[in-house]
Amino acid sequence: MDTITLWAFVALAGAATLVGFSKTAVSGANTVSLAVFAAVLPARESTGVLLPLLIVGDVFAVYTYRRHADWATLVRLFPAVAAGVVAGTVFMLWADDAAVRTSIGAILLLMAGVTVWRRRAAGKADDAGKAEKAGEGQGSARLKAGSYGVLGGFTTMVANAGGPVMSMYLLSAGFRKLGFLGTSAWFFLIVNVAKVPFSVGLGLIDGHSLLLDAALALFVIPGAFLGKAVVDRINQRLFERLVIAATVVGGAQLLLR
Repeated sequence: MDTITLWAFVALAGAATLVGFSKTAVSGANTVSLAVFAAVLPARESTGVLLPLLIVGDVFAVYTYRRHADWATLVRLFPAVAAGVVAGTVFMLWADDAAVRTSIGAILLLMAGVTVWRRRAAGKADDAGKAEKAGEGQGSARLKAGSYGVLGGFTTMVANAGGPVMSMYLLSAGFRKLGFLGTSAWFFLIVNVAKVPFSVGLGLIDGHSLLLDAALALFVIPGAFLGKAVVDRINQRLFERLVIAATVVGGAQLLLR
């Protein structure tokens, strides 16, 4: 990893603050951090630098919303997510920086599209969730959890971008705000910690990346506290529009580099 300039570090610090904010307030904001890290650092190595910072944010999210998790949903998801993580690891074994950069750009644009779809469906989430719980059989529920789980595991391993996928799944299942935040917090803490040995084995996490993480982690903490303080006051619609726009720009920039 090359020497980082002052302005590059400032950009990474801002993205790290957004990591903390996204974990306790708006999970979609995380896609902006992915784009910044992949633009400032080599794309492949950026995933390893970002992972420990995500875990720091996950710890704050779990502490804040730890009592609101739906463990039945988590247990249903984890086997499929594990399969997705393994698939993502296999991809990372052969992918060079250009392939990872292109993949991250494509995933970011896909996630932006998913987020737009999610926003349009959010108004129907309560009714859809009730109808789904009433009419969805066990086989259908397992199939849905499996498909979302594999996609979420793959995207989180390749680009740390599983947030929008899991958000879409939890919203489609009719989760209310606190249940959504609590289940999501525990999910990503467990999954991100489980990804660490894979990332170390791939050479994405090493002594140099951890030194950078030690400096950037200081910026995750105020972001997490800020998210906790404003989560009930934030204009969700405006913020998500800004996140989507920034994600599209970041994804396009990675694809065009």
